[in-house]
Amino acid sequence: MNEQAPDPVWRPDLLGAGFQARDFRLGTDPEGEGEVVTTLIRHLPDPVHPPADWAGRRAVVWIPGMTDYFFQEHVARFLHERGFAFYALDLRKTGRARQPGQHWHYSESLQDYFPDLSAALDFLAGEHPGVVPIAHSTGGLIVPLWLDHLRRTGDPRHAHVDGVILNSPWLDMMYPRAVVRVLRPVVRFLGRRWPHLAIPGGNLGVYGASIHRDHHGEWDFDVTMKPVGGHRKYLGWLRAILAGHGQVHEGGVDVGVPVLTLCSSRSRLGRPYAPEADTADTVLDVAQIRYWAPRLGSRVTVRTIEDARHDVFLSLRPAREEALEVTADWLTGLDGARGVSTSD
Repeated sequence: MNEQAPDPVWRPDLLGAGFQARDFRLGTDPEGEGEVVTTLIRHLPDPVHPPADWAGRRAVVWIPGMTDYFFQEHVARFLHERGFAFYALDLRKTGRARQPGQHWHYSESLQDYFPDLSAALDFLAGEHPGVVPIAHSTGGLIVPLWLDHLRRTGDPRHAHVDGVILNSPWLDMMYPRAVVRVLRPVVRFLGRRWPHLAIPGGNLGVYGASIHRDHHGEWDFDVTMKPVGGHRKYLGWLRAILAGHGQVHEGGVDVGVPVLTLCSSRSRLGRPYAPEADTADTVLDVAQIRYWAPRLGSRVTVRTIEDARHDVFLSLRPAREEALEVTADWLTGLDGARGVSTSD
């Protein structure tokens, strides 16, 4: 009997054995930085002999945040063992998908990411009976906007999405409301005129140092694709972020599917590294997450993970194990989800 050959569209991924990647080419970049590509990664330990139930598994697809790419292979292995088909998506100009000369993670409209997500969904819908994004941080802002767009426009793709998991979604600026009210029109004006003007900030150095194994953490990742201190930010990008936040705050977002939001029990912002940073969100204000997440739909569960980091799945062992178990249980129970919003 002839041995089945691997699918030539998939190539070995940088994570090594058990991971493959493929590109979707999406045409010309709206910001004039050449061709844009989005890269889908899958965890399939033996692509020649996939599990007998592979085609019947619900697919989960990880969407990274700003200054990020997919490297959380322990999440892939855990969910694969629990019977899900695990994928991840490096969006245009991020991680594996960035092309030479492109500004890292740069976009002047969050809607520019919608074709990336739709291309991945089109593929996954042809492979599996349902899809659930797991979206982190800035990805946790982009994905709800995309799902709301699919719902509002009557796009049939929406029917293939069973739910969404938000991992510390970025739904507000981490400043007093009065400051944000002043900032918004200024950034809107300046970001239109000088979109590539670099801006300070990012607040990622403490977080990056807390997770990377060369500093205070246990995780190894590519510091070119994910610098410990974060990629440079630009006014045009900040303008797009504020516009996305505004859409959420004005009540203009309804994802139309069940939502699980995971976040830490506390924040620790604007302070240098100390061991306390290992058990807190050092990037976002978790009170804002708990406030805005329930407004993304009618079936939202907010689950606080005690002592979690900004990426709850990169937390110290007890918190990350809780996050993984909560995620698997919620995915398993999706078929019985009810139209109820809950929060702990």
